[in-house]
Amino acid sequence: MNLLELIHGKYKVISVVGMAKNSGKTVTLNQLIDECMEKQVKVGITSTGRDGEREDLVTSTEKPMIYVDTDTILATSEATLKLCEAKLEILEVTNINTSMGKIVMVKTKSPGYVQVAGPNTNYHIKEVCNKLLAYGADLVIVDGAIDRKSSASPSITEATILATGAVLSRDMNKVIEKTMHQVQLFSLEKIDDNIIYDMAKSAISEKKYIIIDENYDEYRLDIKTALNSGNIIGNHLDEKSRYVIMGGSLVTSTLKQIMKTSTNYKNVTFVVSDPTKIFVDSKDYMYFKKMGIQIKTLDSIIPLAVTINPYAPQGYYFDPKDFLENMKRFLNPVPVIDVVLGGE
Repeated sequence: MNLLELIHGKYKVISVVGMAKNSGKTVTLNQLIDECMEKQVKVGITSTGRDGEREDLVTSTEKPMIYVDTDTILATSEATLKLCEAKLEILEVTNINTSMGKIVMVKTKSPGYVQVAGPNTNYHIKEVCNKLLAYGADLVIVDGAIDRKSSASPSITEATILATGAVLSRDMNKVIEKTMHQVQLFSLEKIDDNIIYDMAKSAISEKKYIIIDENYDEYRLDIKTALNSGNIIGNHLDEKSRYVIMGGSLVTSTLKQIMKTSTNYKNVTFVVSDPTKIFVDSKDYMYFKKMGIQIKTLDSIIPLAVTINPYAPQGYYFDPKDFLENMKRFLNPVPVIDVVLGGE
């Protein structure tokens, strides 16, 4: 099995996100581009950060570059154009501004290496994805920057490839645990009550925080963020409370404050827009589940595959075959692929 087999004919816009820097995201991106070149699938590419440079600007370590075919369409910043080795045709200069200049839509007129630095906001990433499709891309790939898993949000992309690797820990079990946690979050159960779904969608679009009781009556909390507001949320929970709709992110400290304030948290389900709005690590998540915390989303994320990198820039590595087999065993049925070893 290759990556394109999981995508082609099913999805038009996908993201590739890394669990951390040096987790193999760019290698995964290059593998997918190679498969598209082989099958003559026209690719559109943008990034939530910057990718394709020879050297990591933060760690000063060598990075894999991005090589694309003729007729690849890019949404990238003005500053990266002169750094691309492929010949480019400018299709459009947008009004989207970044620290590296305006976002420019270009088409490659020759094969070659490119650098990509896309928009900073989800709204503009969505906008350039639509432009890439309009300019003829069969498949749009959003390259997710480190710690910017928001590019996996269902509001931007249809499905996601997650890159993980030894860089997360010297302990293979911890790497597997963290990766499993991320995949579990991506696959969180969606709200199945249509009335609650509509009420939650409306509140989240307005970035409001509301409590819904068993009679579908809602109470609007006078808070702008859940950060440091767990006590307020907890104090407004009663025996009839059934849902807490979170207009923003859900973080560990908020849940802990709610648990300290009220025992009624066990009767409610916390609802966020999608899994990218949850910032709870694997150990805390397991603890919250054990204590009866329930979390659902309006939209889940489709994890297309997990790619693995057994090598860490710190100099240590896992046995590639052991790493692959263990990851496949714990992530089943999500496909796990070592793009260097090849195959699933």
